[in-house]
Amino acid sequence: MIPIRDVNPHRSFPVVNLTIIVLCSLAWLYEVSLSEEGFYDFISLYGLVPVHLLDRPQTLVTHMFLHGGWLHIIGNLWFLWVFGDNVEDRLGKVRYLLFYILSGLGAGLIQTVVSLIFGGEDVPMVGASGAISGVLGAYMWLFPRARILALVPIVFFLTFLEIPAVFFIGLWVFIQVVNGIISLPFADMGGVAWFAHIGGFVLGYLLVRKFYAGGYRY
Repeated sequence: MIPIRDVNPHRSFPVVNLTIIVLCSLAWLYEVSLSEEGFYDFISLYGLVPVHLLDRPQTLVTHMFLHGGWLHIIGNLWFLWVFGDNVEDRLGKVRYLLFYILSGLGAGLIQTVVSLIFGGEDVPMVGASGAISGVLGAYMWLFPRARILALVPIVFFLTFLEIPAVFFIGLWVFIQVVNGIISLPFADMGGVAWFAHIGGFVLGYLLVRKFYAGGYRY
């Protein structure tokens, strides 16, 4: 399923959300301007490498603005575009920014622990997906009855359906958990940071309650 938009209008212009999207896009344009060797050197230096975390703690932040490929960045930023504006609208600009960064930090630390235990401690991790997973967790808690317009495969055809956000995000979480468990024996080979997704989601779902100052959920 591919989310097209949420049927959930926001009341304010999502300045922070758009700024994050622009920063990630600019960082990616810089990455693709590098030679192949320069690209991998850049990722190794500013990506989150578990075994080097104590030497380069700043990579807990920098890794959130880097990506490894076109599908990686397009998928991440599209999810952020669909879900982030409403979360920012409900939390407010400053609290949303802090929430986003903390979700990304927590997701990075959780994936680091998994990598140190199961392997892949020298594999750089990049991507905004841990922080965006936190946004999905916040969205599920804030808007449990919202609906998502999604492109859904039915047999051999694709069709547009409005799906409850709880079902759409719940299915997404289920996929992350299943893939995370399956990938553990191959953790040293790199690939998708499934446990950053899982950890970011759980952290966001719990953390949003501390940041939300409103009196109702939709």
